[in-house]
Amino acid sequence: MAATPALPTAPPKPTWDPRKPEPPFPWLRPTIRIRLTLLYGGMFLIAGILLLSIIYLLAAQALHEGSGQSFQVTGANIDISSTTCPKLDQATNDTELNSILKSCDAVQRQHALDDLLSRSLLALLGLAVIAFAFGYAMAGRVLSPLGRITRTARAVAGSDLSRRIELDGPDDELKELADTFDDMLERLQRAFTAQQRFVGNASHELRTPLAINRTLLEVHLSDPNAPMELQQLGKTLLATNERSEQLVEGLLLLARSDNQIVERKPVDLAEVAQQAVDQVHAEAQAKGVVIRGEQKPAVVQGNGVLLERIALNLVQNAVRYNVSEGGWVEVTTEVQHGQAVLVVSNTGPVVPAYEVDNLFEPFRRLRTERTGSDKGVGLGLSIVRSVARAHGGHISAQPREGGGLVMRVTLPI
Repeated sequence: MAATPALPTAPPKPTWDPRKPEPPFPWLRPTIRIRLTLLYGGMFLIAGILLLSIIYLLAAQALHEGSGQSFQVTGANIDISSTTCPKLDQATNDTELNSILKSCDAVQRQHALDDLLSRSLLALLGLAVIAFAFGYAMAGRVLSPLGRITRTARAVAGSDLSRRIELDGPDDELKELADTFDDMLERLQRAFTAQQRFVGNASHELRTPLAINRTLLEVHLSDPNAPMELQQLGKTLLATNERSEQLVEGLLLLARSDNQIVERKPVDLAEVAQQAVDQVHAEAQAKGVVIRGEQKPAVVQGNGVLLERIALNLVQNAVRYNVSEGGWVEVTTEVQHGQAVLVVSNTGPVVPAYEVDNLFEPFRRLRTERTGSDKGVGLGLSIVRSVARAHGGHISAQPREGGGLVMRVTLPI
């Protein structure tokens, strides 16, 4: 009889738990709530003790002064006089004397109470000023870790993912927040590093086969004995391959320009715009489009190659998506309100205002003449917006009356 196979045993439990161990007495953890409770409760207790002591001293002094009836007995007939109760000498019998003494005592008591109230209000005002000043200082000390977290987050927003908070101090909610933020930054840095590595690898892996295809097509097209049908097919494939190369270059540029620029150099937008106009001049002449406009100096800190891509894409779009006759493109640069401004406006088809935002989305095109498949790959304005954001600026588009658009790029100086 065959032996019954042994059942597989469960794997051993891990002896190490990656989670943080729970403290033996979690209610003793110095949380922010407990610290603020102790701080403000202690401040309230100290202020109450001080105010009570001051009121006690003032009340003792007021009672001492209020009960200080100054009587003086003179003469054999017991003549009673007082500096605080001058009407005693007018008394003719015991009843009048007791009434005058009672009235003087009430006056002195009211005077003592009024004096106590005024001094107590002054003491309260002084303690309030001290309490607010001390509370402001203590609140700043307690909330100083939040300022450190904010400064680190602002530095990270400038594409410095290597920054960490590394907050020291008690194990409270703020330290837990800072540690969580540091863990998030660590993951983001790994993700961006992987993205940059992927972009570098994709740049090689995608360009190489396209370059090989283009070379082979050009070699076959250079054969004068090739049939006409084969040459026509080769030209079509070469145009398709060129379009694929443009698409790959646009995608890679879009991926690289999503991060802010770390190394910046002075770049004149007027020079960048003039170079873009020179590159598009031949295409504009072929389409009968006139390029005009004045480029005033506007120096910004940034990457010259990427800024030239902004101007080139805008001018190319303005020339390609224009009217067939009497079209024009106006390119201007200037400094306005402490910012460098590049404006590219053109004649062209009417663009609905509600469709303007779609122009900046990758592969999103309008249902107008801008949808011509031979005019681009649908990434030009997406790259422009990404590069502008990487330089701390922004781009806006407005439809022109009669057709066309006004593109406005604003960059900090």
